[in-house]
Amino acid sequence: MRKATTLALIATGLVALGCGSGATETSKSSGDGGKGEDAPAKTAKIGQPARDGKFEFTVKSAKCGVAKVGTDLLGEKAQGQFCLVTVNVKNIGKEAQMFDGSSQKAYAADGTEYSADGGAAIYANKNAETFLNDINPGNQVSGVVVFDIPKNVKLTKLELHDSPFSGGVDVALG
Repeated sequence: MRKATTLALIATGLVALGCGSGATETSKSSGDGGKGEDAPAKTAKIGQPARDGKFEFTVKSAKCGVAKVGTDLLGEKAQGQFCLVTVNVKNIGKEAQMFDGSSQKAYAADGTEYSADGGAAIYANKNAETFLNDINPGNQVSGVVVFDIPKNVKLTKLELHDSPFSGGVDVALG
């Protein structure tokens, strides 16, 4: 019994390592000071391309203070306020890569981390551009990543990821 439990734990660990093997943590062209890497990297700004793994992100705009996304019949109301971040995502790799809006993070000035709201993003995007979208090499999509944050909070940066396991790249919002 003990041997079977040990083998099951080892197998689970190997599967977990295998799931992360497709995620490559590249040297950031933009970042938050390196996050433990040798050379500090700068933070990209709105309109500047920033790379993480197989994706090149360009944040086009960020609009906060939105109370509802969608239509009167189908939509979602914010708990606080929605921040709608329009981002262009280009696959710079050599194979298809899945973009998942829920892997993206936003931060306030005090370092508080906010997760993307995948449900609201469905209503904010006409063609589900930010929901588990496979992007072939050389192709790109534009979509809206949605964050539901308190009304009195202002976002200062985004951390964009090519996968849930990547190091991410920072984009300043101010």
